[in-house]
Amino acid sequence: MHTFVKVALGAAVLSFCAATQASAANIDGPSVFWKLSMWGKPRALSAGIEVLAKRAAKETGGKFKIKIFYGGQLSKSRENLDGLKLNAFEGAAICNFYHPGKNPALMVLSLPFLPLGDPQVDKYVRTKMFEHPAIVADMTKWNALPYVSGLLPQYEILGKGKAPVKLSDWKGMRVRAGGGLGSAMQKLGAIRTTLPAGESSVAFQRGALDAAAFPFTYAHVAFKISEKATWFTSNLTPGTSECGWLFNKTAYNKLPAQYKKFLMGMRSEVMDAQLAAYAKADKKNLPMFKKKMKEIRYDAATLKKFREVAGKPVWDAWIKKNQSKFDAKGLVDAVWKYAAEAKK
Repeated sequence: MHTFVKVALGAAVLSFCAATQASAANIDGPSVFWKLSMWGKPRALSAGIEVLAKRAAKETGGKFKIKIFYGGQLSKSRENLDGLKLNAFEGAAICNFYHPGKNPALMVLSLPFLPLGDPQVDKYVRTKMFEHPAIVADMTKWNALPYVSGLLPQYEILGKGKAPVKLSDWKGMRVRAGGGLGSAMQKLGAIRTTLPAGESSVAFQRGALDAAAFPFTYAHVAFKISEKATWFTSNLTPGTSECGWLFNKTAYNKLPAQYKKFLMGMRSEVMDAQLAAYAKADKKNLPMFKKKMKEIRYDAATLKKFREVAGKPVWDAWIKKNQSKFDAKGLVDAVWKYAAEAKK
């Protein structure tokens, strides 16, 4: 009798827990497990997707599980688009300049000196651009659906050796800089490299690179550039790149309507979590940078000259190169149009 009571009590507890979990779920649906591919370690860029994963589990009572696989466990950083096309996983992070030939239209968001310095303007513009037909077409070729931008902050550059206090000092420097920013640095005479983040860290520490451009400040710390750097730029703000999150279209299309609605309804919250993570990192890192490194701030005349040399000429060259493939000019114009809308 005593054993029966214990078994019955245990069953009742399990039943109560299951009922409690079910009642806590706001979204009912089937059991689904998604794998997302990401290189490196958890950091500000992944903060929003981590929020998404937690909310998915909570809202569905654990039925919709999303797990991020870090460290390139599922795919190398340059091969995440290939993995999506092969249905190897349900989602992935990409950086457009890791494979510009695979996502030519998306490269518009790596052009230098776009009007994206304000985080909320940046959020609005990139949300709109992720729905632009040319960028959607880019991703469709890889069985991918654009989900959210990583909203990478404006880049700044950390380096070691002679500090580039004048624009002419960049000549001959080996600088890790991707996309349009890399083109801008070339205009100054720098030697451009486009190594993935992890490889850049090793190259910088071994002396194969003089400087590295990364989203300021979190990425310089995440990839250990700050450990060896002796100087940093703090107001160059030459632009950024697009490292965002994509879903596998096949997997997304198989989801029930309520899960699709949940994912799309979370986009703003995901991006807000990323912005908060970047701000938190800056609050911690910037005082440390100023304490251990030489800060380089350029005067207004120098910045104006840099933008004249490496701004519009780079846009015009990019448009000329791509206009026969897609409406490149329309894409550049769209960025400015959405930026103006965001400021109203």
